[in-house]
Amino acid sequence: MFKRLGVLVILFFSIVLSSSCGKTQKTVYFSDLDSSKVRQLNAAAFNGQLIQPDDILNITIQTVDPAATTVVNQTPAAASSGASDGISAINGFLVDEDGNVEVPVLGVVKLSGMTTTKARGVIRSIAARYYKNPTVQVRFSNFKITVLGEVNKPASYTMPNEKVTVLDAIAFAGDLTIYGKRDNILLIRDNGDKKDVIRINLNSSDLISSPYFNLKQNDVIYVEPNKARIAVNSAPTRQLITMTLSIVAVVITILSRF
Repeated sequence: MFKRLGVLVILFFSIVLSSSCGKTQKTVYFSDLDSSKVRQLNAAAFNGQLIQPDDILNITIQTVDPAATTVVNQTPAAASSGASDGISAINGFLVDEDGNVEVPVLGVVKLSGMTTTKARGVIRSIAARYYKNPTVQVRFSNFKITVLGEVNKPASYTMPNEKVTVLDAIAFAGDLTIYGKRDNILLIRDNGDKKDVIRINLNSSDLISSPYFNLKQNDVIYVEPNKARIAVNSAPTRQLITMTLSIVAVVITILSRF
């Protein structure tokens, strides 16, 4: 009787341990693509980022005489930004709550709701009143994306340009770890006073044509842990179960001899 009980106990714990491990997720991106064929996929449309209040813009004006625009191009440190290497100051013009920036010589300019391309044209037309044939550049100084979870370097990153894809952000974060869940990544996006929550599947090539393939200012990407990571984190519990199982087996073996 004790021998049968021992077998049932061992079988029970074996099932519990094996089910806790589970199968690991696929680690290959776009695994639905046939490696032997060339496919043409429709790329996600990129319409440019819109300037919003609290954005920081790098605005430079150049003319034939560089000294003439020195005052305009000496931009202040408008804010500080969290980065992987700490807190660093960001130079640029802060867009106020009314969507305006105040530029030396040019005065107050409303830029909210515009792309940087349109904003460049607006500033150029104003600068032409004071300078001959000015060349204007407008860029985001604080285009920030945050990547969290099962990546090698989770942090907030200030991007070098405004066209940033999901793959770009993951590359900045050092790629997913082997424990990252590639088929159910969470994207959190600001939408006024609400948050849009989107699920992304890196195993599917449909992502390339998705409207969420291109990221926006302040997007947050969270990579969930897969079952293998959960199993690793629960290793101490499994060790305790294994030890208990061994003790129970020894006790049953001893009792069965009496």
